[in-house]
Amino acid sequence: MDTIGHLTIALVSVLAVGRVLGQACAAVGQPPVIGEVLAGILLGPSLLGRVAPPVAVYLFPPSVVPSLGILAQLGVVIYMFLVGLELDLHALRSRLGATLVMSGAGIVIPFGLGLATAGFLYARFGTPDVPFTHFALFLGVALSITAFPVLARILSDLGRTATDLGALALTCAAVGDVAAWCLLAVVVGIVHGSGSSAVNVMMFTGIFIAVIVGAVRPFFARVARAAGDEPDWTSIAAVFAWMAVSALITEAIGIHAIFGAFLLGAVVPHDSGLARRIVSGAASVLALLLLPAFFAFTGLRTQIGLVSSLEAWLAVVLVIAAATLGKFGGTSLEARLMGLDWRRALGLGALMNTRGLMELIVLNVGLDLGVISPTMFAMLVLMAIVTTVATGPLLAVVRPWPDDEAAPASLAR
Repeated sequence: MDTIGHLTIALVSVLAVGRVLGQACAAVGQPPVIGEVLAGILLGPSLLGRVAPPVAVYLFPPSVVPSLGILAQLGVVIYMFLVGLELDLHALRSRLGATLVMSGAGIVIPFGLGLATAGFLYARFGTPDVPFTHFALFLGVALSITAFPVLARILSDLGRTATDLGALALTCAAVGDVAAWCLLAVVVGIVHGSGSSAVNVMMFTGIFIAVIVGAVRPFFARVARAAGDEPDWTSIAAVFAWMAVSALITEAIGIHAIFGAFLLGAVVPHDSGLARRIVSGAASVLALLLLPAFFAFTGLRTQIGLVSSLEAWLAVVLVIAAATLGKFGGTSLEARLMGLDWRRALGLGALMNTRGLMELIVLNVGLDLGVISPTMFAMLVLMAIVTTVATGPLLAVVRPWPDDEAAPASLAR
């Protein structure tokens, strides 16, 4: 069978298994993205490759992996573009003062814990040709991520988006994620070069952000007004063309294409007819074709079997504990110090500890850079799954809303 045929079979397999597992997760109050992630892992070398190698090779032959990787990268770029489109910059500005400290704690504390645990992990699971500084910085960023879309959908399913705590959680997550993605851009720039070259990367990144915010954002505000509530295909095609150019520029700078796509999406007015039309039109293609490719590609790269010793599993527990203590504990403590009662403070911490697909994107960037080993990649994937699964039970226990009786079910990623 040719590559197209195998690629189709691979995507259909991941989509079908992911849908079944996703519905099973939703039935028990978990985000279906967990089932989709598990589908990619179970169809890869972690399970299917062990129990039925011929079937695994048939579904994912070596010839199809490069094509799957291209689709996965395209899916991630478009996904980050849509995340940027749905980011409400006006809401961020209106609540910025109260949330900067809390979201900052949700970044600084897990980042610091990542640095603190890096020495132990690097000595045992690091790659010798990767400088410790690069490994430690990336681990700090990996522990600092919050999945803003998952959090938004959990609040929507609970009917709590418009509450004070819901609005606060969304703002904290958005501010924190922007800060974490900026940190990742810095780390990628450092990894790609040292000394003056890293400074150049940061300088060009600053110039690019200034141009996007100062010139491109007003331009798209005018485009969105002119397009109205029913934008034509020319306007939509122009936005996607700008997204592609923005992604290519950041890739050329050395900070990955996803940053350019995210920034371009963020400067298109999120409440415009243009943004709504793009999100509604692209979401189906993303969910049915491109994200399954990403899950399959991630699953092929995740080898749980590498986590085989007691020391390795203890390291997984350490990573999960550091990630949870940093995000859940750090955010909750700072929220309490800022005046929230303990119940709401702990609820905010539980929501901020959600990682989801955003974490997998970061981890794939690290693996592509060679900063983390396949073993460390598998450990961090497990951390992303566990912390996302823990959100529902934590909210059910904490009950940050007086009449909250049920754990949330989510369709978000």
